[in-house]
Amino acid sequence: MSDDKSLFSRIDELVAEEHELRTKHASGQIADGDERERLQALEVELDQCWDLLRQRRAKREFGENPDDAQPRSPGTVEGYLG
Repeated sequence: MSDDKSLFSRIDELVAEEHELRTKHASGQIADGDERERLQALEVELDQCWDLLRQRRAKREFGENPDDAQPRSPGTVEGYLG
């Protein structure tokens, strides 16, 4: 993902998929295990997108090139402590 706009677009896609998945699960169209597995993958990818967006904003704020921001591994973004 090369810019903020594409990151926001991907975030919107992931959120829409999450809502669709929950709707299908509620109507019995998808099994618990399938829903849980995909939801977990969606959450990780969303966390990576938000992390990359924060990196880009920080670089921009401090006069650095936001395009130098790199996606971090799932283990890194999932290991953050709030």
